[in-house]
Amino acid sequence: MSATFDLADFHRRAVETDSTESVDEMRTVLLDTLDAADVAASVDDLGNVVATRGAADHEAAASADTHLVLNTHIDTVPPHVPYERRTERPGDEAVDGSEDAGEGDVVCGRGSCDAKGPLAALLDAFLTVDPEDGAVTLAVSIDEETTQTGGAHLAETIDADGYIVGEPTGLDVCTAAKGQFEGTVTIHGESAHAADPGSGLNAIRAAAPILQAMESYDETEGPDDHETLGRPILTPSMVEGGEATNQVPAECTITFDRRSVPPETSDAFCADLEAHLRQWLPDAMDLDVALIRPDTPFPEAFATDPDAELVRTLQEASGGTVRPFEAATEASYFAQQAPTVVFGPGVLTDEVGAVAHSKREYVRLSDVRTAARAVRETVERLL
Repeated sequence: MSATFDLADFHRRAVETDSTESVDEMRTVLLDTLDAADVAASVDDLGNVVATRGAADHEAAASADTHLVLNTHIDTVPPHVPYERRTERPGDEAVDGSEDAGEGDVVCGRGSCDAKGPLAALLDAFLTVDPEDGAVTLAVSIDEETTQTGGAHLAETIDADGYIVGEPTGLDVCTAAKGQFEGTVTIHGESAHAADPGSGLNAIRAAAPILQAMESYDETEGPDDHETLGRPILTPSMVEGGEATNQVPAECTITFDRRSVPPETSDAFCADLEAHLRQWLPDAMDLDVALIRPDTPFPEAFATDPDAELVRTLQEASGGTVRPFEAATEASYFAQQAPTVVFGPGVLTDEVGAVAHSKREYVRLSDVRTAARAVRETVERLL
């Protein structure tokens, strides 16, 4: 199978394929690649791509002695950044597709590291490993950068003994990450004419003590510091309120970003924060705390045991450091089922600044190959 797969060529085609608004074309690239390698793949109800080796399909693989899942995503954030190949990583300049270094080790472009570099590495490992006593499934989601319904669906439908989630970790083995969810605190007052403010209840004025209360929440009510992930973070990010300059505002909404640590969950957090904030609210006023997009999944905080066999095996194969991951990922959904690690080539940031999601996104092709070898060795040792 490996004779039909060229990692560098696939990575180039993947980065050249714009998947910022639609993943249709990129999914076709992936399906065609699997078909060329004589691997049967399916597209599930949400559009995720699933393929299994060592068993008829992922459902049959669940009864294998050991079943491992390799997961990443094919969607990317906008705007699309064109493909370039260089000998040196970009500085602070934007990648515009004008350079071509032929065989240079540095590949630039949208998704080069997040997450088409990890995809190329996982796909290479998937196609070249030879499962003997177990099975391996490639499960690629379609909306990790937005609603993450694809990853949540994969976690619900694929039962496995371990999961490797491809993201740019600098070849480190990441065993934990804070959760991430967004919500609003809405303060309800009563409108009145600004000439007689005492006849109303000013929701914007009430926001001042509420913002102070949000600052103190983790000191009194939030979870304890996590041994790996540290403290949770609650950040007010937007404030909106009022309808006219001469009117006492009846409503004020504070939007927040929450970075959670175990054992906190998104559902419990809203109720706990609301109870805490009510203590700082005037008696005649009301407030409520709600999640944004409550009908879509949120990546919860997770932590895999650093001594788990999957962690130790991948660390030995890659030589990377075992550490937490800086961003929220779909790994949180899989971690509820079995030991889960985040691993892959590329970095989120470097000494110059942002890399993933940035105008200068890049990855070293040699690191993509190293990641592929490490994942392949890990899968072979565990199956």
